Amino acid sequence: MRRKSADEIDAEAADWAARFDRGLPSADDEQHFQAWLSEDDRRLGAFGRMRAIALSSHKARALGAGFDPAIFAPAPEPAPSRRLVLGMGGSVAAAALIGAAAGWRYLTRNSYRTAKGEMRVFALEDGSVVTLNTQSRIAVDFSEQTRGIRLIEGEVLFDVAKNPVRPFVVAAGDTEVRVVGTSFTIRCIEAMPVQVLVREGIVDVRRTDIAGAKPIRISANTRAVTPLDGGALAALPVAPIELRRELAWQDGRISLEGQSLAVAVAEFSRYSDTRIVVDDPSLAREEIAGLFNANNPVGFAQTIAMSLNVHTRIEEGVVHISR
Repeated sequence: MRRKSADEIDAEAADWAARFDRGLPSADDEQHFQAWLSEDDRRLGAFGRMRAIALSSHKARALGAGFDPAIFAPAPEPAPSRRLVLGMGGSVAAAALIGAAAGWRYLTRNSYRTAKGEMRVFALEDGSVVTLNTQSRIAVDFSEQTRGIRLIEGEVLFDVAKNPVRPFVVAAGDTEVRVVGTSFTIRCIEAMPVQVLVREGIVDVRRTDIAGAKPIRISANTRAVTPLDGGALAALPVAPIELRRELAWQDGRISLEGQSLAVAVAEFSRYSDTRIVVDDPSLAREEIAGLFNANNPVGFAQTIAMSLNVHTRIEEGVVHISR
């Protein structure tokens, strides 16, 4: 088979990026996409660059002279029910609207971060792509032997270009992840366990605070959790639909499935300075399910209030939910 040129791969990557921008792909599309990626190591980096460029173009359109707020406004929340079960719709453009700061650049050695409510996409010099969620910070230090990254705080998706002789190593707290080429997220938030979620491929995860600790190897649709009490790493299976929900932040969404209202409120606090306060402890234990705009805590509170037949009170910088 003829080896395709870089221009041909870029053209195909742009087509795939456009499909993703129109919404979450079908199962068949995902299968074809994975097959396309596997045929050439250059394709993952090309796709990441084209997706980042798409994000930047949405930002440029939103900030241009011809900006029409109606075009870029998030879709209204659907009519609520006692248990909100919403579809996984949305587009990459929504992510740009969170902080209006999507972009791409080549990285070698530096520190990069996102502010609250901001998401950024970067292409690394090796063809890998990193996507930083809200309030995240990484330090990049590539050498001839190792592609090193330190996750200082936050949540990051890594789409790693394959290179068997130059492993990709990410350190986060007391956890280290080593891969050759794959796609995975790491979440490192204060007072919470470090979590590694593998979307595709295989990764080795180990604790760095325990002498002689052996790594565990996990594959796609698996989560590794580093307990706060110093215990052994735990590997847990993750259903494909759950994995897709957990990656909804790439599209500017927060996906909830059976979490308590208190947990949901804490998640929204990562994206906005507008606080949600639940005045009734029993109300805070109510379970929530649905897909919500991450940058709209007031809309979330009002939707939940309608669903649970309770009330909201909006003040400056805070919205109360009460019976």
